[in-house]
Amino acid sequence: MTDSEYRAKTAAVLASIEAAVDRWLQDDVVDIDTQRTGGLLELSFPNGSKIVLNTQPPLHELWMAARSGGYHYKYVDGRWLDTREARDFFDALSACASEQAGVALKFVGAV
Repeated sequence: MTDSEYRAKTAAVLASIEAAVDRWLQDDVVDIDTQRTGGLLELSFPNGSKIVLNTQPPLHELWMAARSGGYHYKYVDGRWLDTREARDFFDALSACASEQAGVALKFVGAV
């Protein structure tokens, strides 16, 4: 993957997450605040916990820090997969966000 492809894919991932959070806020599902600075997206939950998503351009990775731990993802065969367990990024983000929000949330996004 080229650097420009990486930037486009990670920008699409972060934008899809922001769009989902905006929809949930409008539909009164959950109040998650987002703050984005370049390749870093911070999700702040009502209980004070956070999930931080960060692009890592030199490694072509996407990183997630959540209450349950830190995870690194590489783009493989059309999906962002955890470098340790090959778990799908959106599945892991959904699980972490659901736990931290106290309500079932499902992220589905751009790859």
